[in-house]
Amino acid sequence: MTLQFPLPQVPRAPSRLSKPFGSLFALTLLFLIHAAPVTAATPASSSVMLEELTSTELRSRIDHGATTVLVPIGGVEQSGPYIALGKHNVRAGMLARQIAQKLGNTIVAPIVSYVPEGSITPPAGHMRFAGTISIPPAAFEAVLEGAAASLRQHGFRDIIFLGDHGGYQKNEQNVANKLNRAWGKASTGKEARAYALLDYYDITQSQYIAELQKRGYSSAEIGLHAGLADAALMLATDPSLVRSEAMARGPKPGVADGVRGDATRATAELGQIGIKLQVDTSVAAIKQLLQRK
Repeated sequence: MTLQFPLPQVPRAPSRLSKPFGSLFALTLLFLIHAAPVTAATPASSSVMLEELTSTELRSRIDHGATTVLVPIGGVEQSGPYIALGKHNVRAGMLARQIAQKLGNTIVAPIVSYVPEGSITPPAGHMRFAGTISIPPAAFEAVLEGAAASLRQHGFRDIIFLGDHGGYQKNEQNVANKLNRAWGKASTGKEARAYALLDYYDITQSQYIAELQKRGYSSAEIGLHAGLADAALMLATDPSLVRSEAMARGPKPGVADGVRGDATRATAELGQIGIKLQVDTSVAAIKQLLQRK
């Protein structure tokens, strides 16, 4: 049996607000709640990112001249102990957005994240390190073909592959050539072209390296993978993906750790040099392609 005791009656405290003041307060609060949306950020419908638009918004953009689309290609691969696995995806997405904004009338398709990274069994290259994801080259090319065909179907007329990793540049070119041959024979009235914009990647292996060398950095330090150049580009796009403190205090990784270079002196300022080169070079190259067409 449960014993029950009556609770004492506590007198309710009188309100300190007079009725007129309370009404005024309520009206003011109601006004602020309804007025808040007026200061909202720029609507998502102005975004250049396909995934941030509704189907209706995208249809309108294409109908009003946004018939160029960028297909950023990244990848998931190891970059030693101090750079996160998603570096190519982050860089490809951010740079594609900047390029599209500078071009105007351009949309950015979703990032292609699954790419060839070498043999899985037995593991070779980057696949020897945890986290790298690899798919067969034929599967990768099929994904690019399907994506480009879908984009063409919806009204895009210039479909441009932007590959952030050197290992699949030839695959991009293979797909562009194959699509252009097929589309050239088609009689559907959907004239379109595919392009592999190799300049986007090549500039990081030529002029950017030269700019770093002018500033006193050696080729060994700049590196071929996960060295100063790689880390600097990452610091300029998303510094949270670089373990700067651990890198400053920890041991210097080498080839056995999946690293070719020395990222210790990398800075975001050095990375901005490369980002600007990639964006400006890509914008100029795309404009030239479109004029030539």
